[in-house]
Amino acid sequence: MNILDEVPLEPGSYYIFDRGYIDFARLYRFALSMAYFVTRAKSKLDCTRLSYRNVDKSSGLRSDQTIALSGQRSSKDYPAPLRRISYVDLDTHKRFVFLTNNFELSALDVAKLYKCRWQVELFFKWIKQHLRIKTFFGTSENAVKTQVWISISVYVLVAIIKKELRIELSPNEILQILSVTLFGKVLISQALTQTPPQIEEADCCNQLVLFDL
Repeated sequence: MNILDEVPLEPGSYYIFDRGYIDFARLYRFALSMAYFVTRAKSKLDCTRLSYRNVDKSSGLRSDQTIALSGQRSSKDYPAPLRRISYVDLDTHKRFVFLTNNFELSALDVAKLYKCRWQVELFFKWIKQHLRIKTFFGTSENAVKTQVWISISVYVLVAIIKKELRIELSPNEILQILSVTLFGKVLISQALTQTPPQIEEADCCNQLVLFDL
């Protein structure tokens, strides 16, 4: 929550976040900075409808309203009008209610903007599930980006190996095997297919025989 006070807001930019970050005093800072936000409304939002716009319900939209907060505290924290959009996702049939301070975009575009946030969440979920990042060795922006890109590069290399060698193992299983055999002098194909390595006998040997048989 507190990081919203430190984010340098750019006029004309869009900031999209979940309803867990709703703080109307902080949101009003976006409006004063000429920046736009899109967030989900909480289920028990105390507000008054000022006007409404017709929507195409076949697109998933259910309502597009201009509201004013009527809560004792929220109305003081955010004294300006807000836009409230109700939308049902056609794929999941889940209902969403969005709040925004942008009155120029179409209601469907506002819903699409929030849907873009889902893709970001899916990306971070993929990172947690597939990339082997247990801890960050640095906390600066460059350090975090470097470590993430290295992990993605390793994952891509593993995906290439999986395809080239036609291995049925999952990328996580391949990474686990490689982590165990990291310092071993074993061919990758042998390590992943569990093919016993063939040791070639040397043509000549200068090792002395300890016992004559």
